[in-house]
Amino acid sequence: MSNPGDADHTPLTSIRQMADYLATGCKPAEEFRIGTEHEKFGFRHADLAPPPYLPADGQPGNIRDLLVGLAAFDGEPILDRDNPIGVKLGEASVSLEPAGQLELSGGPLVSLHETKQELETHFDEVRAVCRGLDMGFAPLGFHPLAPRAAMPWMPKGRYAIMKRYMPAVGSLGLDMMTRTCTVQVNLDFSSEADMRRKLRVSLLLQPLATALFANSPFTEGKPNGFLSYRAQVWTDTDNHRAGIPQVMFEDGFGFERYAGWVIENVPMYFVYRDGAYIDVAGQSFADYMAGRIPALAGETATLGDFKDHLTTAFTDVRLKRFLEMRGADAGRADMMLAQSALWVGLLYDDAALASAEALLRGAGWEDAVTARAAVPRLGLAAPWRGGTLRDIAGHVVAIARDGLRARGLRDAAGNDEQVFLAPLQEIAEGRPTQAEHWLAQYHGAWRGDASRIFAEAAI
Repeated sequence: MSNPGDADHTPLTSIRQMADYLATGCKPAEEFRIGTEHEKFGFRHADLAPPPYLPADGQPGNIRDLLVGLAAFDGEPILDRDNPIGVKLGEASVSLEPAGQLELSGGPLVSLHETKQELETHFDEVRAVCRGLDMGFAPLGFHPLAPRAAMPWMPKGRYAIMKRYMPAVGSLGLDMMTRTCTVQVNLDFSSEADMRRKLRVSLLLQPLATALFANSPFTEGKPNGFLSYRAQVWTDTDNHRAGIPQVMFEDGFGFERYAGWVIENVPMYFVYRDGAYIDVAGQSFADYMAGRIPALAGETATLGDFKDHLTTAFTDVRLKRFLEMRGADAGRADMMLAQSALWVGLLYDDAALASAEALLRGAGWEDAVTARAAVPRLGLAAPWRGGTLRDIAGHVVAIARDGLRARGLRDAAGNDEQVFLAPLQEIAEGRPTQAEHWLAQYHGAWRGDASRIFAEAAI
């Protein structure tokens, strides 16, 4: 979402205008960058409860004080009606998900070695502030203990609108907002054709990513029967704006077709004007452009409104002026780096991208949605074209490894970016995923006490 004061007031007059905006993301390969985003759950050490926004119950841990502390690291507070709701840190930022999940939106970086340093710096700063608040953070895909009613709500205007609207369009939307955390990487494209190739490869492989990074096997202290319950939650959140849209596999798909799909098929949440959010949840953006929404009478649809609307499409791979890989649960630090490494290796080297296309030749939308439906419960055992996702995992990791080797970007010790794929290589060879590890702990050393996950998963 664009920050208050950043709005583009250019009037919208055509779909072509929106397509041209998306096309401005095209850039030469030498300017490609890596942007990694990751979320984590806060918890108070005293009772493992999620910290509220403001101090409560005589406990020291709260989100507002955390943000104030993080802003001390040369940051600039981001405000919503005078409430701190994030921190701007140069080209990166820290923001809040609806229940106070803390998200780092990393800056545009050249290499995965820089991504590693950015992650470590962020964790160091969060830990430093948390020490004075008696709280911590754990990156997990779904909150393992708290019921939905126990999750706090942050004072962000758009979240109030979504909270009201979500129950009307799916049974798990409020869980998506309050009890899930993800990790994603944002990557560039050079042209419309390059965007289309990368989008389709990443959509077809997103179920594999969900399986590899599965990290949400508990709900309210018990195994929930899933490896990635976060991924399951998305199947009943709001299917008008989530999942794998068939349009992305149709002939002629490109920036204009996507812009048309977004304004015709993805219902609005809000329009931001004069420091406030106007609730138009469920209305059509196309109707807004045509002046047919009473609540927006007298308002002119702008390019800034379209930019905001793009952020409310929650497809497994999201197209903006870059591509967002959205299929993975949040997890431990090496897995978050591996998620970025997987997609950089597959998509940022032409030979690797061609190899991935060859591996996927003949696969299409039906294959993707079939695997997507099964993967939350089955993980790597989910069906894939007569076999399972496990059958292709090793091949995909090998292609990514070749792509990273070809980039040839080394750290001071001489290691290239392939090192970040090590945990995925182990899983492809049969080691347990994060979710499988936690389930083994639950049935073994923890003796059925899922609360112990916080001590072991904390950053």
